[in-house]
Amino acid sequence: MIRITENISIDETEIEESFIRATGPGGQKVNKSETAVQLRFDARHSSALSNAHFLRLKKLAGRRMTADGYVVITARSFRTQEQNRKDAMDRLIQLIRDSAKPPRTRRPTKTPKAQKRKRLENKRHKSSIKKGRGAVSRDE
Repeated sequence: MIRITENISIDETEIEESFIRATGPGGQKVNKSETAVQLRFDARHSSALSNAHFLRLKKLAGRRMTADGYVVITARSFRTQEQNRKDAMDRLIQLIRDSAKPPRTRRPTKTPKAQKRKRLENKRHKSSIKKGRGAVSRDE
């Protein structure tokens, strides 16, 4: 069991690992070693996540979540499989941890009366300045 938070633990069998060839420049070894790791976690069918939790995870994961509800994380920063595996697992755990926090509710604020009064006074003042710029008649 992988412990995410106090309430959330994921079974290791829910996570699929596959090793792929890393991209980028390299020597003679690059075309034959599969050091990059791709993790797949079925978030939609996971018993550890509630529906609300899954929806927050979907929003946070963005393009990393497939239409079927799989979170796919690819790690290829390091030269060894073990380091990339740890990096991918840490990123998955952090993503689930972030989605476990419920969003803060927005408390609507009110504009202070003094600020409204000041804005209206400024409008009146600007209006009077602009009225004084009008065309002057001959009888004045």
